[in-house]
Amino acid sequence: MMVWFTTPDQILIRDKDSEAGKEKDSDSKRRSSCYDFTIDTEQTREDKNNITPPNDTQTLCSICKRSDKMITDPESGEVICSSCGVVLLDKIEDISRPERRVFDSGAGGMGGGRQTDNTRARTGAPISLARHDMGLATIIGKEDRDASGQKIDTSIRSTVKRLRTWDSRAYIHSSSDRNLIQAFNELNIMKDKLALSDAIVEKSAYIYRKAQTRGLVRGRTTSGIMAAAIYAVCREIRTPRTLKDIAAASNIRRKALAKAYRKLIVELDFKVPNIDPMKCIVKVANKANLSEKTVRHAISIMSDVIDNEISAGKDPMAIAATVLYASCIKNGENIKQDNISNAAGITGVTLRNRFKDLKSQLELN
Repeated sequence: MMVWFTTPDQILIRDKDSEAGKEKDSDSKRRSSCYDFTIDTEQTREDKNNITPPNDTQTLCSICKRSDKMITDPESGEVICSSCGVVLLDKIEDISRPERRVFDSGAGGMGGGRQTDNTRARTGAPISLARHDMGLATIIGKEDRDASGQKIDTSIRSTVKRLRTWDSRAYIHSSSDRNLIQAFNELNIMKDKLALSDAIVEKSAYIYRKAQTRGLVRGRTTSGIMAAAIYAVCREIRTPRTLKDIAAASNIRRKALAKAYRKLIVELDFKVPNIDPMKCIVKVANKANLSEKTVRHAISIMSDVIDNEISAGKDPMAIAATVLYASCIKNGENIKQDNISNAAGITGVTLRNRFKDLKSQLELN
């Protein structure tokens, strides 16, 4: 029988108990009659240290086929390839598991439990502000099975159904809870329509809870306040979502959304930054199907516009559309003004007026 032991110095030790093992090893390799010590060479150690992990655990860019240029934006929660700028993931995967320490009640009698070392247990899913109960409530499931997976007897099935009904009525005992359920259902729908990240969803839920505490929801529509909270968070995290986009996704009027947004800003005293027109360029370019060369040239023009403070007080989507139109003319890319104006959500008159100002102030040829 061969028994192998491994030491921290990567020394392999064999215990040879049988006579056959002793006969196979030569006398020159023996250091004792019972043990044989074999030390790995430097080349073997280098080969072991240079083992690369499998490719399936790495995030690979679909455009440039690289996995060493991945960066994470902590504000928007996006995983981006720094080589080509492609957004690979729109949210950060949370692999953490909430745990708690297990207490041993055997020592110390009643109430004198002591905490055992290195003993942890899972306590369920993490809490979330985007749930009306923050994920802390327990409910009776809809499946008619017991804890062991066996089907419940027909005689007590009606009793369990009645208990399930009263359980659903018990944890929704106030109008504020019913309002939160409706609001967060709207939030989940908006998340799918606008492709919002988890950071935006959690922050929007926090703002809505704060507005409900201040009494701003009373007398106003739930969807309007929730849409206003989403727009405020998009402005704060600098995600390019306009009032028109959120109004169309929430199926409310733009004027009503703007009014609710102003109410939240005034009452909750938010300091919302201005929209960065640089981030609007990619959004308009993707809708208008412009080339990458035109987009890069537009970004350089936008840098001059921001440095000269030409974009102050103007619609950022209009400035982005104007810069893209000027870049198309410079690079010889044929595109109609209506295509760019429709992609940016502005009129052709606004595009022409902004282009005249831009041409005169930057002296574009």
